[in-house]
Amino acid sequence: MSQPSKLVLLAILFSATTFYGQMQEEPTDPKATEFYEPVPPKVTPGINGAAPSDAIVLFDGSNFDQWISATDSTAVQWHLNGDGSMTVKDKTGNIQTKKNFGSVQLHIEWRSPAEVQRDGQNRANSGVFLQGLYEVQVLDNNDNDTYVNGQVGSIYKQSVPLAMASVPSGEWNVYDIIFHAPEFSKGGNIVKPATITVLHNGVLIQDHFEIEGPSEYIGWPTYVPHGKAPLILQDHRDNSRVSYRNIWVRELD
Repeated sequence: MSQPSKLVLLAILFSATTFYGQMQEEPTDPKATEFYEPVPPKVTPGINGAAPSDAIVLFDGSNFDQWISATDSTAVQWHLNGDGSMTVKDKTGNIQTKKNFGSVQLHIEWRSPAEVQRDGQNRANSGVFLQGLYEVQVLDNNDNDTYVNGQVGSIYKQSVPLAMASVPSGEWNVYDIIFHAPEFSKGGNIVKPATITVLHNGVLIQDHFEIEGPSEYIGWPTYVPHGKAPLILQDHRDNSRVSYRNIWVRELD
């Protein structure tokens, strides 16, 4: 390297070092670390589990207007109860939202029957599927052991919950779920896996878990490129009799 070239390189390094040093200097004026944009939108929180002001109410107990059969897009055949809930009607199939979603905050309440029937995976089995693919397990695990990556609150066959926080059978459970949808390249490759955080009755049971792919009963999860998709509630076809109520969602994208 010639002498002029060395001098130019040294000048560039000196300038970069000086600039970096200036950027790292701690401010002495408190206003230097204050900013006023962007201003967050105002959201009025709900009371006692009610939906906040910017939420989409998916089920309030009065009708199935936001839902269709996931099998053939016909009307929902599940039971609409007089107490503001709905109950899985065996062998009528899963139901799904009419609207497609990406990243969301989801609030959903569910209840297993007070009258205990069957055991293992056949006791009050249902599931909440984000984007129709990624399942948060619903199951009555009270005095009912099963494989732990398939128990209540698991990301089915992927992530064991950090705790089993169910209330007694027949009482209402609450899931609060933060889901960030996966991102794919134009070529269909996974760029950013989906992540999920779940609180079960106020207890953290999934802590920003990085989902490995769609929930599979057999085999390994493998991502397939997709966009926004419906929320699905599962009819496990085992007389699960699981009920749901007070379902709302906030879109995060």
